[in-house]
Amino acid sequence: MSREFSFTLHKTDGQARRGTVHTAHGDIRTPAFMPVGTVGTVKGLYMEQVKAAGADIILGNTYHLMLRPGAEEVAALGGLHQFTGWKGPILTDSGGFQIMSLSKIRKINEAGATFQSHIDGRKYELSPERAMEIQRLLGSDIQMQLDQCIQFPHTEKEAEDAMQLSLRWAERSRSAFQSVSQPGHGNFGIVQGGTNEKRRLVSSAGLQNIGFEGYAIGGLAVGEGQKLMLSTLDFTTPNLPHDRPRYLMGVGTPEDILESVARGVDMFDCVMPTRSGRHGQAFTRFGRINLRNARHAADSRPLDGEHPCPALSHYSRAYLHHLIRAGELLGMMLLSWANIAYYQTLMQGIREAIELGTFEDFRAATHEQWQRGDGLRPI
Repeated sequence: MSREFSFTLHKTDGQARRGTVHTAHGDIRTPAFMPVGTVGTVKGLYMEQVKAAGADIILGNTYHLMLRPGAEEVAALGGLHQFTGWKGPILTDSGGFQIMSLSKIRKINEAGATFQSHIDGRKYELSPERAMEIQRLLGSDIQMQLDQCIQFPHTEKEAEDAMQLSLRWAERSRSAFQSVSQPGHGNFGIVQGGTNEKRRLVSSAGLQNIGFEGYAIGGLAVGEGQKLMLSTLDFTTPNLPHDRPRYLMGVGTPEDILESVARGVDMFDCVMPTRSGRHGQAFTRFGRINLRNARHAADSRPLDGEHPCPALSHYSRAYLHHLIRAGELLGMMLLSWANIAYYQTLMQGIREAIELGTFEDFRAATHEQWQRGDGLRPI
């Protein structure tokens, strides 16, 4: 399957945008939420469930797949699409997040990062060139530049150094991506710079000078809080190309997504739906519901009787409470499924509202419903 990688912007409503990303393995309706399939699996779900929930694209992780089973091994088995059975588009991150999160077992220099595997202690080198090679071997439709993401809080020097290094790595990543023909596949640059407006603008301008098929906003949702994250988006997204997709990495809660769409973001990913599901928390149109709470023990209502997903409409809160309290895998699977389905329903509602020019009404009504809940005290 081969087609040109491109982005079509269909409609705007304020800063909110509805579009389509065209890739080698199909189209992605935006705004889009990408379920995270770190090691080739969206935890607790079959790929058929992910697709039926409404997801157009999933995410895989370069670092983790590099360690196990290995990029060359996946390539020999037909690539990540064939390996996992997912027919649609796949985005792979570059390993930049692990440069931050695994700081105790890695070293970083101009050439790249050296990791000690958390699995068997072996050493691995991840340079911009190797990161792009791994993603090409995996066959992902959207391949991210290698960048340096840093934790919050940080010093001004740390943010400046990381932003400049990420720009230099962006040039090398782009050269490596373009060295091999990959029709229908795109390469995204990543804007860094902490929460400082000047640095963000320098980073954005530098990436646009290099030229990418899309632009991601990295280095947020790393401890700065929602207010600071949104204020950073306020001055970042208006300076990204209007005709390219914009991806906010690692975000987030339904509230974060709704507010970020209002600021011009097109794509999102986060482990929160499945991770929260494994810990007994459901996301619904009524807000968050903690199924560990004892007051659900005798509640015969489903999470949302009007939703088409069986995990939301077919099982009582009492049963889900029982499964979670008993540590049963089925409870974790059902809540993960329910959360992925709700996230996709939220994205579809957002897309429809933008198309109708009623996004602000949808945004206000959604916030009101979350605050009102289902007649129970919010948790």
